Amino acid sequence: MKYMLLIHAASDQQSSCTVQDWIAYEKEMKDAGVLVSGHSLADLVTATTVQVGPDGRRTVTDGPFAETREVLGGYNVIDVPDLDAALDWAAKCPGSRDGGAVVVRPIAEFDF
Repeated sequence: MKYMLLIHAASDQQSSCTVQDWIAYEKEMKDAGVLVSGHSLADLVTATTVQVGPDGRRTVTDGPFAETREVLGGYNVIDVPDLDAALDWAAKCPGSRDGGAVVVRPIAEFDF
């Protein structure tokens, strides 16, 4: 089953993770054959938010819509047997340290 690991960083804490920690984590997922895809997101200041009102009019604003203590920093999609395996990979993620959090969500699959 596929799961998305949404990696949230604490905006008010300095991470102790190094680039090597992230490279090692990605390599471990690749070597285990569970990594489907994943990306790191660019700095939060590059974000743009789009909302469409009931009248169909579009509103575009710079940055995130809401102030928050955590920012989405990236994601991984993994293919593992069950939720317990997904939680194990989330716990290994460097983003789960230093006040960060990894949200695990199953990927909904639809038959079209």
